[in-house]
Amino acid sequence: MPALLTLLDVTLHFGGPAILEKVNFQVDPGERICLIGRNGAGKSTLMKVIVGEMKPDTGDVFRPANAVYRRLTQEVPTDLTGSVHDIVTSGLRPNDDHHEEDWERDVRVEDLITATGLKPDQEFSALSGGLKRRALLARALAGQPDLLLLDEPTNHLDLESILWLEEFLLEKKPTLLFITHDRAFLRRISTRIVELDRGRLAGWACDYDTYLVRKQEVLEAEERQRALFDKKLAQEEEWIRRGVKAQRSRATARINALKEMRAQARARRDRTGTATIKLAEADRSGVKVIEAENVSYAYTEGGPPVIRDFSTVIRRGEKIGILGPNGAGKTTLIKLLLGQLQPTSGSLKHGTNMEIVYFDQLRAQIDDNKTVADNIANGNPTVTIDGRTKNVISYLQDFLFEPTRARTPAKVLSGGERNRLLLARLFTKPANVLVLDEPTNDLDAETLDLLEDLLVEFQGTLLLVSHDREFLDEVVTSTLVFEGDGRLGDYAGGYTDWMQDKAKQASRASAAAGVADPGRISSKAPGSATPATTKPAKKLTNKERQELETLPAKIEALEKEQADLAGKLADPTFYKSQAAKFAEVKARLETVEREHAAAFARWEELADGKA
Repeated sequence: MPALLTLLDVTLHFGGPAILEKVNFQVDPGERICLIGRNGAGKSTLMKVIVGEMKPDTGDVFRPANAVYRRLTQEVPTDLTGSVHDIVTSGLRPNDDHHEEDWERDVRVEDLITATGLKPDQEFSALSGGLKRRALLARALAGQPDLLLLDEPTNHLDLESILWLEEFLLEKKPTLLFITHDRAFLRRISTRIVELDRGRLAGWACDYDTYLVRKQEVLEAEERQRALFDKKLAQEEEWIRRGVKAQRSRATARINALKEMRAQARARRDRTGTATIKLAEADRSGVKVIEAENVSYAYTEGGPPVIRDFSTVIRRGEKIGILGPNGAGKTTLIKLLLGQLQPTSGSLKHGTNMEIVYFDQLRAQIDDNKTVADNIANGNPTVTIDGRTKNVISYLQDFLFEPTRARTPAKVLSGGERNRLLLARLFTKPANVLVLDEPTNDLDAETLDLLEDLLVEFQGTLLLVSHDREFLDEVVTSTLVFEGDGRLGDYAGGYTDWMQDKAKQASRASAAAGVADPGRISSKAPGSATPATTKPAKKLTNKERQELETLPAKIEALEKEQADLAGKLADPTFYKSQAAKFAEVKARLETVEREHAAAFARWEELADGKA
């Protein structure tokens, strides 16, 4: 099938280094491509170029005739009015040529609304942010787009909505290009990864974990090549400073080569650095940090409790995750635990020597009218970190704010930059109790990893509200979950541990009700009172033993071919010199990966038989 999109040598500048530099890219029908890159790399700009909202300076964008693209932005439009049915219907393509009957279009709209779990007559403006995103996604799919583009689709969604979105996309199977910071979402949805780095686009036909390994290898190789180049350049500079003594023709060639090397060095773009995130820790708090006993809270007197009969003891060093649907009362629970709200009933006690730092979900602590630097230092040239004075511009560079960016108003910052600014502001204060309400929104993968490491090493107490499953699994020691009717469950571990506990509870409930657990194989044959006998291991035939001996070499050859093909797809020059072979190489890599998995499974099967 023909490609749904092709970019050839697309370049775009905004005055500084190219946002897009000779980008070559192709999208085939049925792909689900994740576009990754650092904050500010130009991912959203690339999407605008793809849908035609922005024109490149040079290069070509090829779209099939009559192709329809739909792009969902990070922000929910504020000017949309009407019912859910009106919103979804507005996404239909014009039916001027009457390719469809009206009833077919009506059925598609109704099916999409049903799939979102919304009611057709609900007013769009009255929906929560997550439900509005559902309606907008249904509107985009109503037009049966050839290519759907999603920019951070999981931002501000609760866990239930994220899981719904995953299932929805896997069921509807649209051709998809999406940007996300949610690594669990990326792993489940993407079939291919492309990375925008320093204006160049590189493809990675592999899963996310394999990408991380291969990317690190590419960066290490780049560093080695750069070191060799810099050494050679230094040698040539030293040679020319000593004076030219070689023959004229040889000297001229060497001088020209030096000029070319200087030009390459000037044009070289350094990779965006890694944020240096450090937290100033206060003196230790008491052993008991917060103790709640039968705490309830209602917004109005006599109204239904948002928090009901909640008891817990939070001790020093514990890291508590808080999970629940949007509107369940997660932020209310935090304010109760911190003493910012008084419980309707029950008792709440705080420990001694608590130094609290609070990262709020709405980023309300940032003054948009002040510069980035003034948000940190209130007009002072320095800040005090851990008792040491530091220049505010230098401090902000640790959080990847260049000096010019540090002097701009905070209102122009992107979502990821606002998050980094708030982290920079809060981490100037010593803390032994850290409260983070949705800290991961808009952060790129590198900064997310650094924040994870910081929180794991933090010796104080952590309260963390997040819908990022992997982030919770990496950081928290226990999880409080809103389970309806204002009640909270307390589970050891993170998101995965909670899901396993839920499965065990369901299994126990089924067993107690006398219902067989479908996920468990009985040790007795149906209708039999005696355990089924274990099937003895089958002895290998001569042919199978010969196959077992040849499999390691086959697996090794497949792994080598797999690495070679992946290296081609990760090489930006491949797209320029052999763009026509991209689909062929990608298809071969997928075949090799399947053959490798089958060969390895067969080796394990035969090896077990041999044992």
